[in-house]
Formats: sequence, C-alpha cells, structure tokens
Amino acid sequence: MTDPRSQSTYQVRLGWGENALTGLAKAGIVVVIDVLGASDRLAADAAALPHGPTVFLGTLRNASATAQAVYDEQLARGGRTAINLVLAGDDGAFAVEDYLAAGAIGDGLSARGLDHSAPDVAVATEGFRPLTRALKHLLSASASGLALAEEGRRDEVKAAAQLDADPEPTQVVVGDEED
Repeated sequence: MTDPRSQSTYQVRLGWGENALTGLAKAGIVVVIDVLGASDRLAADAAALPHGPTVFLGTLRNASATAQAVYDEQLARGGRTAINLVLAGDDGAFAVEDYLAAGAIGDGLSARGLDHSAPDVAVATEGFRPLTRALKHLLSASASGLALAEEGRRDEVKAAAQLDADPEPTQVVVGDEED
C-alpha cells in the first residue's frame, strides 16, 4: 500500500523540507518555497533528484510568475504533471511566510485549472486568500521576520512581503547551484 502521506493521488502536493523531497510521491515539477531564507541546498537537492524534475524557486514576490511557469511546463510536457510544493521552513521548522507563499502559488495554480490539490495545498490556498491584505504584517510579525528585524534587516522582510513584485519565475538548473 502506498503511504498516504506521499499524497500520490493528487496532482498538487505540499510538504516540508528534505522530508518532502523523499516523502512526497515523485513529481515532474518541484517548487521550493522560501520567502525569508536561503534555500540553495534544498533547491540543489531537488534538482539532483534521480528522476530529474523541473525545479522552480517560489516566493510571495514571484507567486503568479511561478504558477504560470508551472502551468507552461505542464503544457510543454503535453499532459498532466505532478507538482510538489516543498516549503523550506525556518531551519526545518514551520514558517508562516512559506506557508502563505505556498497558498499564493496554489491559488495561482488553481486559477489556471491545476486544482486537483492535496488537502495540505487546499488549506494553504484557502488560508492565503483572506490574508492577502495582511501579508506585510504577518511577515513582519512572524518568528523569522522578527529575527531578521533584530538583525537590522527589516527592509528585507518588507520587500519579501510584496506579492507578485517579481514578474519572472526562478528556475533551478542542475550545475547552477553553489555549495
């Protein structure tokens, strides 16, 4: 029997960190989501998966562009493609900002017709929708946002909360990552 935590019966799935790379069912597209951190290692690990998925980096700033890139990739493949949303978190722990970005990307995928989502994605998406106007406050009040503000990096948090400020997606290409 397939592990139900793999979310294999759904097209769009959601999980946290390295465990999601190995615990979610294999997907042709992986979106590594990290709003306030550096997900280079997680993105490199996703790009290095043996089945060679297409990997994008998702944030609030590029949520719509990432959803469009995922949609375009599915069209290029000519058929329904599984999509894993992998949240980086804050040192592997829950990070509200990454969950909100997953919801923003999930909302964008749903608007494009990619809506056979695992309950985890549905909860993130439905949580994002009514909180859109509060993104700046939620990010600045999050544990990660408060920690960055204490380091004098409040401007980074404010910038990270700007929904769809970046019109281009970020794709990870094997060999482009730095160790």
